[in-house]
Amino acid sequence: MKDLSLPPMESRIIGRYEGKEQGPLLICIGGMHGNEPSGIEAIQEVLHLLSIEPSHNPSFQYRGNFIGIRGNLRALADQKRFTDRDLNRMLMKEEMVRIQNSDSLSLPAEDIECRDLIGAVEEEIQKYNAPFTLILDFHTTTADGGIFTICAGDEMSRQLALGLHAPVILGISEGLKGTTIEYFNRPSSNCYCVVFEAGQHEDPACVHRAIAAIVNCMRHIGSVEMRDVDHKHDGLLMRHTFGLPKVTKLIYHYKIEPGEIFVMKPGYANFQKITKGEILATNQKGIIQSPLDGLILMPKYQSQGEDGFFIVENLDL
Repeated sequence: MKDLSLPPMESRIIGRYEGKEQGPLLICIGGMHGNEPSGIEAIQEVLHLLSIEPSHNPSFQYRGNFIGIRGNLRALADQKRFTDRDLNRMLMKEEMVRIQNSDSLSLPAEDIECRDLIGAVEEEIQKYNAPFTLILDFHTTTADGGIFTICAGDEMSRQLALGLHAPVILGISEGLKGTTIEYFNRPSSNCYCVVFEAGQHEDPACVHRAIAAIVNCMRHIGSVEMRDVDHKHDGLLMRHTFGLPKVTKLIYHYKIEPGEIFVMKPGYANFQKITKGEILATNQKGIIQSPLDGLILMPKYQSQGEDGFFIVENLDL
């Protein structure tokens, strides 16, 4: 019989920093995919920096509250994208209803993760009842070629994403079901969610970029003062995004069908230009060509996952 118990790990809550003044709630999630732990390392480092900042800067004041949360505990323990299902395609109300109406003793791994993650985030939102909440979800990709953010189509989400000094991708959140953005982005309740893609999985600099994104975000939403933020965080992100478009829009998504043997052609990087008719991948039926001119994003170079690649267009032109 398959062991359905969660692996022995630290609490889902990485840590929290509570300001003395009222302000926004910033929730950072790392490890939604178990092979993407850099967000967790970044959150831990920011918590450490916040804990020692008052001793170096007596005038430092933090407004609101900062919470770090781990995503998929089981997959993190196994260092795999997911165990049975992609957790970042399951965050839907209908999935929660199904899980809550199921026998808890027979739930597969990601059902447990989905229930407990949503429960943890909702508990934090209710606990602090902040006037403004931002959920920042950290990821990395299998391809090189630059960092970027994904946000919903509302203006506040777009401004929050632009504040992270990385290319903003519009349209992906509406095309992908069950993501953190789809579940938690609620403009009517002043609750927003932005995804930050920090780079290639194995690149150790992903941690530093994620740290810079968190610190910039804290400044952008008013949790910390401009004078308390080192400009090196801006510089780190700006250098890595030099020459990349500021805003792009999804124009095509290749979704892998169940049972399809999808093999991406090697060597593609995020934001690389591609042309209509270019051979991008193969499957058991033959070649897969690009249907459009554009920029390729997140080409699939890993065994798990159902997204073959995305094509975006540059809106800066």
